[in-house]
Amino acid sequence: MNCDHEEEHRLAAKRAAENMPSEEEVAEVCAELKAVSEPSRFKILLALRQGELCVNHILEAVGGTQSGVSHQLRILRDNRIIKSRRDGQNIVYSLADAHVIALLELACAHLNCKF
Repeated sequence: MNCDHEEEHRLAAKRAAENMPSEEEVAEVCAELKAVSEPSRFKILLALRQGELCVNHILEAVGGTQSGVSHQLRILRDNRIIKSRRDGQNIVYSLADAHVIALLELACAHLNCKF
């Protein structure tokens, strides 16, 4: 099959191959995206976009059960999407870094995108 843009596409394909992350890196990114893509976890992230919260206040923002939210928080923490710290007797959660914030903002902006 002929391509009307053979040279341009061949060069783009070569650049794509040269800049392709390793298989391990691709698997890690896919795991992180899978962690973010579950609706209850995504809602937790949207709540944490407002600032750090303890489990009780995450529950207030997103609903659910304490055990369910705690389970989702563990998955997000294990995938380095959120971080936690102890504050007295409470554990408070926050987004891991600016990349997560950018990902959330981009995903929400995409909702209004009309192609």
